[in-house]
Amino acid sequence: MKKSMLTAALLLPLTAFASTLVHNVTGYTMDKGKVVRFAALEFDAGRVTRLYDSEQAAAASRADQRIDGAGATLLPGLIDAHGHISRHGRALNAVDLVGVSSEAAAAQAVADFIQAHPGAAYIYGRGWNQVLWPGKAFPDRDSLDAVSGDTPVVLERVDGHALWANSAALALVGIGDDTPDPEGGQIIRDARGRATGVLVDNARDALFAALPAPTDDQMAALQLTGLKDLARVGLTSVHDAGITAQEVRAFLQLRRDDRLPVRVYGMLHVLDPDNDAYLAEGPLLDEEHLLEIRSVKISADGALGSRGAALFADYSDQPGYRGLLLLTDQELEHHMDRAMQAGYQVNTHAIGDLANDRVLDLYEQLIERHDSRALRHRVEHAQVLRPTDIPRFAASGIVASIQPTHATSDKNMAGDRLGASRLAGAYAWHSLLASGAPMAGGSDFPVEPPNPFYGLHAAVTRQDREGRPPGGWLPEEKLSRAQALSLFTEDAAWAAHQEQHIGKLLPGYYADFILVRDDYFEVPEADIWKNRVQATYLAGRQVFPTAD
Repeated sequence: MKKSMLTAALLLPLTAFASTLVHNVTGYTMDKGKVVRFAALEFDAGRVTRLYDSEQAAAASRADQRIDGAGATLLPGLIDAHGHISRHGRALNAVDLVGVSSEAAAAQAVADFIQAHPGAAYIYGRGWNQVLWPGKAFPDRDSLDAVSGDTPVVLERVDGHALWANSAALALVGIGDDTPDPEGGQIIRDARGRATGVLVDNARDALFAALPAPTDDQMAALQLTGLKDLARVGLTSVHDAGITAQEVRAFLQLRRDDRLPVRVYGMLHVLDPDNDAYLAEGPLLDEEHLLEIRSVKISADGALGSRGAALFADYSDQPGYRGLLLLTDQELEHHMDRAMQAGYQVNTHAIGDLANDRVLDLYEQLIERHDSRALRHRVEHAQVLRPTDIPRFAASGIVASIQPTHATSDKNMAGDRLGASRLAGAYAWHSLLASGAPMAGGSDFPVEPPNPFYGLHAAVTRQDREGRPPGGWLPEEKLSRAQALSLFTEDAAWAAHQEQHIGKLLPGYYADFILVRDDYFEVPEADIWKNRVQATYLAGRQVFPTAD
């Protein structure tokens, strides 16, 4: 297996630092699930050199520089084990439809955006969720046609698994009433058989391909915009789920220019043929662990909200329909097999119980075939499981990469989609943890907000940020504060083979840390999400706030 190594010959080193003491803080780190508390932290050359258990002990430090934390809480830099950096950067400059209350309100937001951006070649937006609207029905292209004229409009659903397009956009790729559904996709139609403009999963592909592609420089700018925003909310490392070859090139440029404010652990989009060259070269490693690409992303099914998650039995709210498998068994096995042969960790999106069972079956077979358990293969989401499948994660060393805010966002429709009996294995974070499954925490931004304190709050309370429902949704699946913090620190680092370098604040580890307003372990549970990041440090370098 050939490995590409990002070395000092190719890349600029991190900025050198004098020894520094951060004091007057309430410090916490996780270590093998246990909470370690400290009063001051010392680092040199970007790595932690010592923890002090009291301010008095810290007074003896001989550090060259001192940072007064002014009573803030100091936590390890938080890690998001599943996000989409380029998409986040793009979403920050698009029509924001998150939380809009109706189809009409969404169309008005598009009209306002068009007025503010005259002459745009096309309009992109994201975040609509018909489950929050009166009637909960999918939207129609007529609403967009009324405000957009001949300008193509493409709007992603909040989960990223459906598009809402106007007639001008559909015309770009010739989608009409008689266009057949592609394999693994669905063109939503009304009672008369008319295409409504909503395209689910693989039905989106042609329209995405028809939109003007950014240049590599534009892609790098989107990534940098997204990364700076992630540093703002306290993230110091992100696992980017499903990057194209162009995104790889853009990340490499940012790394060469020493412009990454957040560590990136990339998952190659396995269906991008231009990524085959990276697979052939072997994992891309980095001596400073700022940019590493040693995994692939595969999608087995769609999402529950758009009824693309693949289920064993019919959707409770749509009899006769069981969701979408995006690849055949043979295709899924082929891509998993070739990635394992190349020495890559395989991270497979699976949401429905059928998709999860199918992925676990293939993992068990292929891990034995390639003796690849040490690669720490992952199921991304692992949302709806049959209870009998939960122990299989620990048995085969498969990581359950979960997103706690999905549970509190999906609670409004999951019961409708699944019925009461299937909820027994749905969003079962505590059950997975109790079974011994290795786990990692993330958000799936921009599907959910990237703020990791939202995820910590959701994991601990099983409530949304308005405190609903009282006592929490499926409260038996709550996690403790320590368990939740481990998911977003040491556990996520382990899931990326980086547990010897990040995820903890112990001597020898990188000084990736954040100063926050509230004490995570003392603030009321209901207020965990309200915490605010005051400063973010990556290897001892302040990356938020910055002068620029």
